[in-house]
Amino acid sequence: MVVWQLLSLTLTLMVQGGSRDPEVQRRLGARLLATLTALGPCFIKLGQALSTRPDLVRRDWLDQLTRLQDDLPPFDHAIALTTIEADLGAPAATLFGSFPDRPVAAASLGQVYRALLHDGRPVAVKVQRPHLHERLELDLAVIRVLARWAGPFLPLNLGDDLSAIVEEFGTTLFREIDYGLEADNAERFADLFADDPSVVVPAVERAYSSRRVLTTTWLEGCKLQNRSDLERLGLDPTALVRIGVISGLRQLLEFGYFHADPHPGNLFALAGGPDDDGCLGYVDFGMMDMLSNDDRLTLTDAVVHLINRDFAALAHDFVRLGFLHPDTDLSPILPALEEVLGGQLGESVGSFNFRTITDRFSELMFDYPFRVPARFALIIRAVVSQEGLALRLDPDFSIIRVAYPYVARRLLSADTDEMRRKLLDILFDRSGRLQLQRLENLLDVVARDAPPVALLPVAGAGVRLLLGRRGHDLRQRLLLTLVRDGRLHLDDLQALAGLLRRQLDPGRLAGQLLQGLTA
Repeated sequence: MVVWQLLSLTLTLMVQGGSRDPEVQRRLGARLLATLTALGPCFIKLGQALSTRPDLVRRDWLDQLTRLQDDLPPFDHAIALTTIEADLGAPAATLFGSFPDRPVAAASLGQVYRALLHDGRPVAVKVQRPHLHERLELDLAVIRVLARWAGPFLPLNLGDDLSAIVEEFGTTLFREIDYGLEADNAERFADLFADDPSVVVPAVERAYSSRRVLTTTWLEGCKLQNRSDLERLGLDPTALVRIGVISGLRQLLEFGYFHADPHPGNLFALAGGPDDDGCLGYVDFGMMDMLSNDDRLTLTDAVVHLINRDFAALAHDFVRLGFLHPDTDLSPILPALEEVLGGQLGESVGSFNFRTITDRFSELMFDYPFRVPARFALIIRAVVSQEGLALRLDPDFSIIRVAYPYVARRLLSADTDEMRRKLLDILFDRSGRLQLQRLENLLDVVARDAPPVALLPVAGAGVRLLLGRRGHDLRQRLLLTLVRDGRLHLDDLQALAGLLRRQLDPGRLAGQLLQGLTA
């Protein structure tokens, strides 16, 4: 059955995939969606993985694949009880103070129960689907054979590299079904956010967990799906979206370790938080990934280059990240980058939309030698998924409007060695001259869409850096700027003083703050 459906789909794609008729391509995308859904967990996951690869799959097919839902009917309750007893060594009725007779949710890899421990604490018990490992192995074997045979002939933008993509997908999938690894992931994620009261991570109950059963504390909250539900509970949807975006940025740009599946079913709004607007709870840590330090810093560079509209430097960031081959001639790509990204940025970062950018890049990637490195496929999925959630709860929300000030504040505060080095690279050119326009861009970004007093903590951190022990390199660079060619140059210093007077003028800050309070 599986082989026949896949063969039928593959032959159809090979015969009709090159058609220029939009209606034909729409039907093929719908056929692809329906077939993958019918074939079960492995193929649903494969379709979701392909939906993050605009460099491989046509845009009209991507639109269909993004609709793949990771939910299936629950499997037999008796089988779940058998799995619990086999893995944990005792029946669920003995292990738990109370165990329900039906799950509260079911997905492609397992289903979740709300049970009670003997001390009365509610817990989430996730039980894996039966024979899942064996079924995935069989499905992947079929996919590998088809990839080798049909890969070069399918209308995908990859030549004969489909087998490597399938192997990467298989590795990720088998990590996801190891609940012991997921428990480790959850505890590591919790440690990273231990200092952030706005993010909640359920604790793993190790005594009730195994490779196929995972038990964690139950999060009593509301799924991040409907704005009206959140408001009914007295929670602020916009504040919750902001928490989600900031926590996502911290994962990518600070920790290099991120939750790769932040869809509405895995994010909960809970009461409390620093300002009582609510806090964000993460669940399901099966799909996690890591970024190297080099990638983290290059992503920070890329955001700064977007702030400065430096598309030549941005093209080199794409090379460093692996989206472009080092030998690629960048000259024909620069106008396309400026058209796609510059046009979206416009006069305000508020108009920037990742979903639109992804769609535009899916077109560019067929015309230019872009490739999405495997390590970035999950990042793209996570960012686009998070933006879709944000826009559902707040249609006026812009991720970039939050990301820009976040990066700018980190750079200007220079609270880590790597941020101090990055700040020096931004503020001084190769000849040692101070690049005041870049500093002004960063200050403008911090002040934009925020109260003017938002600049004061940044300015304080800058003064502490300049006068403190960690500011030695910055002071040295400033002195070298002042003394060049054996002469004293005060023009840069005067321009810097003028810039700071304009940005931090007390009268201007007080007036704008008063205007904000009375608006």
